[in-house]
Amino acid sequence: MKRLAALALSLPFVVLPTPPTGLAAQDPAAEVRTLAEHPAIVNAFEIIEGLEERTIRDQIELTQVPAPPFEEEVRGRFFADWLREAGADSVYIDEEGNVVALRLGRGGDKGRTPEGARRVVGFSGHLDTVFPADVDVTVQQRGDTLFAPGIGDDTRGLISILTVLRSLEAAGIETEADVLFIATVGEEGLGDLRGMKYLFREGADPIHTWIDVDGTGLGDIVNKGLGSHRFRVTFKGSGGHSWGAFGLPNPAHALGRAIRHFQDVADTLTRSGPKTSYNVGRMGGGTSVNSIPFEAWIEVDMRSESQESLGRIDAAFRAAMVRALEEENALRRDGEPLVVDVDQIGDRPSGEVADDHPLVVRAQEVMRQLGVEPTLTRSSTDSNVPISLGIPAVTIDAGGIGGGAHSPAEWFINRDGHLGIQAGLLLLVSEAGLAEPVP
Repeated sequence: MKRLAALALSLPFVVLPTPPTGLAAQDPAAEVRTLAEHPAIVNAFEIIEGLEERTIRDQIELTQVPAPPFEEEVRGRFFADWLREAGADSVYIDEEGNVVALRLGRGGDKGRTPEGARRVVGFSGHLDTVFPADVDVTVQQRGDTLFAPGIGDDTRGLISILTVLRSLEAAGIETEADVLFIATVGEEGLGDLRGMKYLFREGADPIHTWIDVDGTGLGDIVNKGLGSHRFRVTFKGSGGHSWGAFGLPNPAHALGRAIRHFQDVADTLTRSGPKTSYNVGRMGGGTSVNSIPFEAWIEVDMRSESQESLGRIDAAFRAAMVRALEEENALRRDGEPLVVDVDQIGDRPSGEVADDHPLVVRAQEVMRQLGVEPTLTRSSTDSNVPISLGIPAVTIDAGGIGGGAHSPAEWFINRDGHLGIQAGLLLLVSEAGLAEPVP
């Protein structure tokens, strides 16, 4: 594990295959089917249904604790108290702001690595929302629908892992492997998965399997990480009056050239091969219509299924910025030349866990046991980081139905919401191993 972590995020695109030995020699789907009928699991499922009223009450309360990007501390402390109350063996907040709750396992066969070390399974949701601090997060209810920014993404995921912990405790279920119930920071936007990168940094305590719970619904299983690069580019000059200083190089003109040059090449790179996208999402600069701006900036997002394709469009982007700078400075009649700052503000790695990997097979069978046909998919979630490091990871839904994610009109309906929580519990116990009661 430490050898993998030492590679950090510089790994090329990773496809994590089915392990040739150990658990792969068993039938993961059959294990899940047997486990779903175990009296302890049946009891835990009933407990989850009995907790529905409390679960929704907690979801409303936690939604109303703001967690803007890079300001997750208040919600983190709030959630840490709930994890302690739910029965975790220990709870702490790490240096990056992740909330980590340890539930010790029994350490039996499924609780040990081939080398004999204790296995650790991570089970997580993310604390942060996309909304700034001034957005009203008060929950409004109309009929059976709850409306509030963040009500689903990912407050529902956090409540799901909390309810799983409560249910395990109430049912007296112990696992073979240790389980970390984790609320991460920095999953959204410019957070750039900073919580995950800290958890999987070089020298960190190993986490051998990762199960992420994000958003609403049931049946989607993310086993493929969508990589992305994000940049903020700023062209800078001295600026001046549009008439009196005419002839100075213009950052806004350079910016226009940069976008055009980038798109000309990016268009050709995205018409074939692995799906790849690009987007200029924000731009700004200037002080008035009759002023040559002293700076102009853009923020750009590029994504790809392939790390290699992402590298190609990244290189094309950087070349376009240099070309635009040189062309604008070539038109300079007066003053100092422009300069450009190309700052990378996001780097999400990609990779895949094979469709027939035991973790993915277990996740699919879990959904079937709950009456849903699973769909394997690709997305950008916290699971990107462990997948890129060769660590088995999936992201699953948290139940219920919802929509409007990342908008002030986000909504949630608790229609069969207990199924998402039951799915999380069954997948977690199947991966961590059910420890039979001590005689």
